[in-house]
Amino acid sequence: MPKLVIENLKVTYGPIVGTDGVGLTLDAGETVALIGANGAGKSSTLKAILGMATYPQGTIVLDGHDLKGLRPSQVVRRGVGYSPEGRRVFPQLSVLDNLRVGGITRAKSELPGRIERIYGYFPRLKERADQRAGSLSGGEQQMLAIGRALMSKPTLLMLDEPSLGLAPVIVERIGEILAEVQASEGLAVLLAEQNATWALSLAKRAVILDVGRIRMTGDAAKLLDDPAVRKAYLGV
Repeated sequence: MPKLVIENLKVTYGPIVGTDGVGLTLDAGETVALIGANGAGKSSTLKAILGMATYPQGTIVLDGHDLKGLRPSQVVRRGVGYSPEGRRVFPQLSVLDNLRVGGITRAKSELPGRIERIYGYFPRLKERADQRAGSLSGGEQQMLAIGRALMSKPTLLMLDEPSLGLAPVIVERIGEILAEVQASEGLAVLLAEQNATWALSLAKRAVILDVGRIRMTGDAAKLLDDPAVRKAYLGV
């Protein structure tokens, strides 16, 4: 059984359509990339899964359970972790307290061990544990946002534009860490990205969105080598 199944998803914001008929599947332990420009429907898809966006049409099924009507906290308890676009850490809280907030759905007895696990993935966060999150660099804040999402011990990790505004060397390092986390914890990863080259290099499969609709889908490596994809989305 697939980890996640989305069928005919139409997300709306009043009269504005965020996605129109989007469908995809994601298996346990697999990475699928959602690729497209701003307004393509990537964030709308993630927010619909989390219960943050309205979808009058379509279904979202996680581990065989329909997510329709669930609150974000309930979706998180079902095993979904979410790192939002723009990182959105709590700037006045320390690194450690940001992680504790991420673990709010877990038993208190689990938190110390989980925090140490996150520090193992992101040693820099341990070095800055008592530092205010707002004073971190962009790359460090992105690491914190991902670490916070991992605190709930998800089985599905959703990342919205994790490379946005970061130097290439930091983006490469985050990709390495994601691969390490996935190998260690067996996560399914849904990666929404404008950086198509990077996303396709990390993913097994990809869905290319444009103005809320699917334009192309398939094996990520093949899409990376497709001349039409390279011209339209990779700028080469």
